[in-house]
Amino acid sequence: MKVVAPKPFTYRGGNKAVLLLHGFTGSTRDVKMLGKYLQQHGYTCHAPLYKGHGMEPNELIHTGPEDWWQDVISGYNFLKAEGFKEIAVAGVSLGGIFSLRVGMELSVNGIVSMCAPMQEKSIDDLYNRVRNYATVYMKFEDKDEEQIIDVLKKFEQTPMPSLKKLQQIIFDTRQKLDLIISPILVLQGCLDDSLYKESAQIIYNTVNTEDKQIKWYEQSGHIITLDKEREKVYEDVNIFLNTLKWSK
Repeated sequence: MKVVAPKPFTYRGGNKAVLLLHGFTGSTRDVKMLGKYLQQHGYTCHAPLYKGHGMEPNELIHTGPEDWWQDVISGYNFLKAEGFKEIAVAGVSLGGIFSLRVGMELSVNGIVSMCAPMQEKSIDDLYNRVRNYATVYMKFEDKDEEQIIDVLKKFEQTPMPSLKKLQQIIFDTRQKLDLIISPILVLQGCLDDSLYKESAQIIYNTVNTEDKQIKWYEQSGHIITLDKEREKVYEDVNIFLNTLKWSK
């Protein structure tokens, strides 16, 4: 079966723009329902798809954080080119890290960081994310177990320098959290790994703004935009965005 690749999307709502950012080994599906919800509440939402994501595993492992960051910048510039002078940014997991970095380096009205890691994940953990992505992708292609095992063996012999670079981005973002002066909403699932729960508190405690909130979701894990409490997540993001200072 041929896998239908996810695509970037733009949902046009009102004259307030939100850049939505997905996770590592994820895709724009991570934030698609959130985008539709915000569109219904008057926001124009744009979500870029990072290079190599949503495609064959070999495409993913030959890209890296520099490529993905350029896709984020291109997404921001797309909204600027469309005439949006004020932009908020929201992202989950790696998208949360990128949202923080956008807030550090570019002009934003507000930031929503969801389940972003601020402590380095081990190379093994990151590799397992890629391995799981490859396995799921091949199952969607209807490959049998023998074919999957054969491909994974080749994977083990393939250098993945992007994983070390991803570790560095996490470390670098944590070191610069005090550069964030925009309003920020930090969202975290209580069923997520402890690394992420500790990270949420680190972000909240370290950003250099008094206009900050942190919210916890008792029945949610890592990708809270798709989990049991997703409707509450969408509502909380919308409420936060409505508190920001937007031009008439």
